[in-house]
Amino acid sequence: MRVAITGASGFAGGHLVDACGTAGDTVVPLSRSAGVDLLDAEAARRAVAEAAPEVLYHLAAKASVGRSWEDPRRALTENVTMTLNVLEAVRAEAPRATVVVVGTGEVYGPPERLPVTEDAPLHPQNPYAVSKASAELLGGFYADAHGCQVIRTRAFNHAGPRQSPIYAIASFARQIADGRRRGKNPVRVVTGNPDVRRDFTDVRCVARAYRLLAARAPAGVYNVCSGVTPSIREIVALLGEVSGVRVEHEVDPQLVRDHEVMEIRGAHDRISEATGWEPVIPLERTLGDAVAWWEAHPG
Repeated sequence: MRVAITGASGFAGGHLVDACGTAGDTVVPLSRSAGVDLLDAEAARRAVAEAAPEVLYHLAAKASVGRSWEDPRRALTENVTMTLNVLEAVRAEAPRATVVVVGTGEVYGPPERLPVTEDAPLHPQNPYAVSKASAELLGGFYADAHGCQVIRTRAFNHAGPRQSPIYAIASFARQIADGRRRGKNPVRVVTGNPDVRRDFTDVRCVARAYRLLAARAPAGVYNVCSGVTPSIREIVALLGEVSGVRVEHEVDPQLVRDHEVMEIRGAHDRISEATGWEPVIPLERTLGDAVAWWEAHPG
């Protein structure tokens, strides 16, 4: 299978590159680090024409919720523009390709009921979520108007090795690794709201989900999630357990976000029925691998 991956140098994109390579796919990265500017419509079209993909995974995005609050215009403009340019390039240069437009469970906002299914209304509560809801609508439009094979995912939180510390679990894991390296016990871990609950899936399970969707699923919208929502407090305690240290958990009021959704939990019945996918890597391994990665990469 010949596949193109936008955002191939990012966290989930890098793990997807690994998964595709292990499966024997020919992978063409379409990212800034590969010299492709997806904000340039002509450059995107040339890149897709040269890649000639059978499947295109679109992961490139400004993906930080926190940073989207700091610069909402950039999050909205870039995420929507990149998606438009990718879809238009596929329509023109690779019309038979399957496109997986990777979105986020953040588009649901405060859920009316849990777990959230794909039929729930969208009520995004931050600029990043608004940008991804818009990008997802573009994907649906290209499927309806142009007959493109577009699969849209709503991936809930994911974690694992190689993640930037601007994200919660990666930040906590780095703090644990730094403390262990300095011989601290207990180790201080600073977080935002400790009672927030999020649906975390190991990034390697997420990458497998994207491949299975491209291979087996009909066009449509699919949650990618675990259906399990530990609190931040519970995650920090579990990090201490898997790392063999005592933890001093400190809440920084400046890290507590306004407009916070207290619990986001998804249902993955639709993807499981379409592809057989299930999340198989337990949270303990995800956390342990994240700490081990930071210990090996202290910079």
